[in-house]
Amino acid sequence: MVLLVLGALIVAALLHSSPASALSPDEQLKNQTLEHRARELSAELRCLVCQNQSIDDSDAPLAKDLRRIVRERIVAGDTNTQVKTFLVERYGDFVLLKPPFNLHTLLLWLTPALVLGATLLYVVPAMRRSARPLSETAGGEGAGSDATRLSAQEEARLAELMMERDAALPATITAPGPPAKQ
Repeated sequence: MVLLVLGALIVAALLHSSPASALSPDEQLKNQTLEHRARELSAELRCLVCQNQSIDDSDAPLAKDLRRIVRERIVAGDTNTQVKTFLVERYGDFVLLKPPFNLHTLLLWLTPALVLGATLLYVVPAMRRSARPLSETAGGEGAGSDATRLSAQEEARLAELMMERDAALPATITAPGPPAKQ
């Protein structure tokens, strides 16, 4: 029962914070066609306070002012392009959720492609190196070649180190390896 009430409260909170609550009834235009245009246009414009929401979704006072300006311009007879141009002249391309592709926004549009390209330039060769067989990475002479064998001096030193390690282990712990013959 408690979970049901908690779930209902969460749903109510989510519905209350939905984008539909951002627009108050006094902001809406009486002409439904113009209101539809204003809503579509508001969905394409960034809230300069929130920065990740459209002015249609935002409750910020600046977003409310921008929605009012959009509606005033539409009622005055401006086209969508004229309204966008009006706002871009005052706030720059940043006010558009989808900025145009031009010299000023070139880096913004190309950065994802540049990051992907740089990643591929690093990852593909690294994957190729890691996928090579051991025989290729050891000089191409095979796993049993002189390049991978220990010299007699190295083998003696290895045996000495292993004996020291085995002597240092407590009697209850046995060194890894084949079981001792009995």
